[in-house]
Amino acid sequence: MDRLTYHPIVWKLGYKTQKRSYRTITRRYGADDVVFLNYGYEENPPVAISLDAADEPDRFPIQLYHRTATQADDLSGAQVLEVGCGHGGGASYLTRTLRPAGYKAMDLNPTGIDFCRRRHRLPGLEFVLGDAENLPFPDQTFDAVINIESSIHYPDFRRFLAEVARVLRPGGHLLYADGRFAPHVPDWEAALAGAPMRMVSDRVINAEILRGMDRNSQRWQELLDRHRSMLARATCQFVQGSKVYQAIESGEFSYRMYRFDV
Repeated sequence: MDRLTYHPIVWKLGYKTQKRSYRTITRRYGADDVVFLNYGYEENPPVAISLDAADEPDRFPIQLYHRTATQADDLSGAQVLEVGCGHGGGASYLTRTLRPAGYKAMDLNPTGIDFCRRRHRLPGLEFVLGDAENLPFPDQTFDAVINIESSIHYPDFRRFLAEVARVLRPGGHLLYADGRFAPHVPDWEAALAGAPMRMVSDRVINAEILRGMDRNSQRWQELLDRHRSMLARATCQFVQGSKVYQAIESGEFSYRMYRFDV
């Protein structure tokens, strides 16, 4: 059982405390219209996807969603579930650009779900409160499940994988990106190897995550400057030189991207 409790903004908190912290994060950063809470992603040469002007400030977090979701050939017309949707920016972007028939975005944070319902109003996009280890959906409901920078928080990662396999239709995909600190990698790998799905692709993306953090760091610094909070500065992990940045750079944190099929 993977019991690493870690969040990019809140460092080494217990699971119950961490769940409460998500509400604080939403109250603090939701007012700034922060709709992405991931590290970002950039390739060399750059991904260079075409974005609307309103999306351009979130280019690097969007690119992580884009690369993860497009591991599947085509999600147009599909029924998609995102587990751990955060502030909903990825759900909004993928709904608008990949044109699934329906997109359910789920999170355990009720304050975050309320924020998402107010902020992202699109046909076919629905925000749902729920637990990743007990998905509130019938068997074989979805064609794809997306999970980005969320599974590291789950007390029972294996149960999450079993739940994903249960709600996917035959031929469905788990499109997944996350990381683990070095001591937890063997158990993570064992859980993935034992998943009731077939691993189609996997790759380490530490370099791409670091480039995303490098290019997105100024935006987070400006946000922290507005808050003028020493605690926020000390615990924010999205910026260059943070604890997580150093861990990814040194190889003590392994960030990977996967596709599994049922």
